Amino acid sequence: MAADSDPESDVFEITDFTTASEWERFISRVEEVLNEWKLIGTTVNKKIEKGEYTSGTWEEKTVEISFADFKFSITHHYLKQELSEKPENEEVEEDAFPSAMQDLLCMNNDFPPRAHCLVRWYGIREFVVISPSANSDAVISESKCNLLLSSISISLGNTGCQVPLFVQIQQKWRRMYVGECQGPGVRTDFEMVHLRKVPNQYNHLSGLLDVFKSKISCPLTHLPPINISIRFTYILQDWQQYSWPQQPPDFDTLLSGEVGGVEFGKLPFGACEDPISELHLSTTWPQLSEGIVVDNDVYSDLDPVQAPHWSVRVRKAENPQCLLGDFLHEFFKLCCRKESTEEILGRSSLEDDGKENNEISHALSKLTEPTTVPIPKLSVSNMVHSARKRIRRRRRVEESPLSNEVLNSILLYLFPDAADKHIDAVETKQTVNTDHEDYRLCNQFKSSPADSLTYKLALCLCLVNFYHGGVKGVAHLWQEFVLEMRYRWENNILITGLAGGTPDLRCCLLHQKLQMLNCCIERKKARDDGKRSNSTNSGLTSGTTERKVSSSENGKVTQEVWGSEDRKEKGEVAQGKSWDSWSDSEDEFFECLSDTEELKENVQDRGKDGMPNEGKEGSGCDAPQQKPEGRLYQHAKLTLLHTGEPLYIPVTQEPAPMTEDLLEEQSEVLAKLGTSAEGAHLRARMQSACLLSDMESFKAANPGCCLEDFVRWYSPRDYVEEEVFGDDGKAVTRGELSARMKIPGNMWVEAWETAKPSPARRQRRLFDDTREAEKVLHYLAVQKPADLTQHLLPCIIHAAILKVKEEESVENIASVRKEIQQIVSHACKLLRHSNSDYKKLEEIINEIMAVETVIARARSLKAKFGIGKCEEQDDKEELEKFVISLLEEPEVTVIGAGRGPAGRIIHKLFVNAQRLAESTDEAAVMTPLDDEPGKLGSAEERKPNLASNSEFPSPAGREVILRAVVSRPAPYSRPLPQRMFCVLMKDDFRLAGAFAADTSFF
Repeated sequence: MAADSDPESDVFEITDFTTASEWERFISRVEEVLNEWKLIGTTVNKKIEKGEYTSGTWEEKTVEISFADFKFSITHHYLKQELSEKPENEEVEEDAFPSAMQDLLCMNNDFPPRAHCLVRWYGIREFVVISPSANSDAVISESKCNLLLSSISISLGNTGCQVPLFVQIQQKWRRMYVGECQGPGVRTDFEMVHLRKVPNQYNHLSGLLDVFKSKISCPLTHLPPINISIRFTYILQDWQQYSWPQQPPDFDTLLSGEVGGVEFGKLPFGACEDPISELHLSTTWPQLSEGIVVDNDVYSDLDPVQAPHWSVRVRKAENPQCLLGDFLHEFFKLCCRKESTEEILGRSSLEDDGKENNEISHALSKLTEPTTVPIPKLSVSNMVHSARKRIRRRRRVEESPLSNEVLNSILLYLFPDAADKHIDAVETKQTVNTDHEDYRLCNQFKSSPADSLTYKLALCLCLVNFYHGGVKGVAHLWQEFVLEMRYRWENNILITGLAGGTPDLRCCLLHQKLQMLNCCIERKKARDDGKRSNSTNSGLTSGTTERKVSSSENGKVTQEVWGSEDRKEKGEVAQGKSWDSWSDSEDEFFECLSDTEELKENVQDRGKDGMPNEGKEGSGCDAPQQKPEGRLYQHAKLTLLHTGEPLYIPVTQEPAPMTEDLLEEQSEVLAKLGTSAEGAHLRARMQSACLLSDMESFKAANPGCCLEDFVRWYSPRDYVEEEVFGDDGKAVTRGELSARMKIPGNMWVEAWETAKPSPARRQRRLFDDTREAEKVLHYLAVQKPADLTQHLLPCIIHAAILKVKEEESVENIASVRKEIQQIVSHACKLLRHSNSDYKKLEEIINEIMAVETVIARARSLKAKFGIGKCEEQDDKEELEKFVISLLEEPEVTVIGAGRGPAGRIIHKLFVNAQRLAESTDEAAVMTPLDDEPGKLGSAEERKPNLASNSEFPSPAGREVILRAVVSRPAPYSRPLPQRMFCVLMKDDFRLAGAFAADTSFF
């Protein structure tokens, strides 16, 4: 008894019935999500407009939830709409149907071409879907399906949510959904049937009506009218009667001797296969009544030709092979190659290069040794040329990636002056129209001007990479190009296809390097021509020689006009450069004695042109007894302050041209000098080399001058003049140096004191063309194919965009023009930087390829619809709009259905395809078909053919929407919307029904 009276002995187990189960937690989590998304209560939505499901914006939100250890995704899909403003005097009915139930009866958006499958089946604008998170997971068992349906029913009831809630069951590929929608006193059940094959009894409208009637089970003796919408879809796949207009590239032409500038100067364009694979014609009968149309297993009234509404969509081939895109992708792949040119071409080329270098060194040794052989025959250029000939002779044809025929064609295209040795180099220079759009694109992309040598080289390398050996062909062509550059440097032959002057920093670095080499060739050629002229024409007067030099065009051959901004302000004509007076190196001079004496004898005859003199240099800067040298012409106004003699403009040296990499190196060197006083002083001296040269030239041309004279000419802003009244009351103009010129330690004053009177031809050269040319040639020789591709990729993208623009102008597609503008904007931001992101570059190439595909599709559709052969202008314009709409819209309505211009052509396409399909013998195949599309014929011929449905193939898909408003489940229940969507295909049968019932009066 004691044990029994112990209270602890009576308690064996405690069960806490307040602990939530996994099922309750799942329901609670669903309710929390619905509350977070504010899907509770009644919402007033605007009426759905026609076509809004296609043109509107659909949005979705997703949250992960769990049922025990099984993960689900709950997603809210909705059409973005502005909430309708309810008038103050209008109140929302308490028992109003939910918006989803009203959408079941709306006919404005039947068969939307682009929407979620539930939108197409039920016509609802907002819904929530619960589906397994992993694609491999599926809710298959019936008990689990019922458990989920119970969960969503409880969640909707607890929250008062009026948005339909679906659960995805079975495997995901089956797209099976069941769901529920609850409102005040009403409930709609969403049910679905999915079968592999269509049952025979339901293979027509009559059988589907029987299913719908039995499902709604209307208790009334007189069934309310059923509204029917039907759509049949026909697929056209056979385009045999209309061949694809794009011709493949002619490989025989590319490999033959006809590979001139026509082929190498153009990028290919177009798709190699038809980018349009299928045409889908949908014929629709909207809002039919049950008694109007007959469709059973014996007879059907549904003739597609008589359908009141036609719509067409095209199925596009996925990633069709396009020539321009393939060219760009293959060229872009070279960026990832790491091999050098020597490694690609093999060991034999290394040995040949060594032998070539031996030949060059042997030539140099012979040049330095005494010999009786004439010097020109043993020049470096001749030895290099002969060594290159022997290299080509030793190289076997099968070892060369490029055949001699193709290589010669490419070199002739790149260097047209090689065909005629008498072409004037000045005439072959490129002239650029700076106002042209291509020139603006060149500057934006940091490319090179169209038709320039660099631009042509990029096109040739791209074509060689695709057709002639890939990276080996690129390495071979580049090696030959570098040899050609050296040959032109050694033989003073200007490089064609390059704009004159200093390197254009707005172009790619490779283009700048070639311009730099051309500058070196120009200066070397001008110097050699000047020495040759002085040695062979010693009988001519120096005045004649000077006029010849002065009459040459800017720095392209002999001189270049330049001047500072300050001199331009004074309206002065800038000074030129005397090329024939420069030495070939820093310490050697090549003026002939006879020429020097001749110059001395003609001191007084030079007048304004000045007088180069080989006499001794004056030791003092202001010595009036010094003989003037290096004068170009007399200044129009200024005179020397101390002597009153006229001021002469001197012949000065040009500043050294520089490429962007040299400018960066110079900037780094100057930055490393630091901010100390010594570093700043050294930096100033390095930057004043050109100033010192000009001062020495000025002193040589103006004996007795002072710093003020030089400043008045060189930088007028630093010489301040003012009028002062003297003792006699007259105004006198007095001047002095500016404040910055009077600062102690001013670099100008220091440079003036150290400058000696020396004409430009005696000075150390500011620009050593020999050294700079060798640096450029070395830079070119060490370029790998990957480096070369990076340099030329902007040129290729530039050329591709120009090609796309050219092709688009023929087709006139607005969306393509907009896309091209976006590509240009994207490329401008990316190509301005030397180290571009490879992934972003590939994105640009993919965008160009996408535009090419759209243009190819437009051409395919225009060929199929015979727009070019259409005789009537109005029909032609309508067909062009129709084709462009097919490219831009998911589905296009055919104006006039089967009786319009597009409808008649589509009808003929199907008729011809059907005849070909039904032909059983050769005679039937050879039966003449209808006229070509586009030739619409007379009015009698335009009458639609009302023959049997054999003109069209069997429909690939049939869709039927059945609607009714029926009182369920009892005769006294509220009339509620009922809907069933039916899909009948060859291997797919689906019934999606939404059946509403009254939960208050049942």
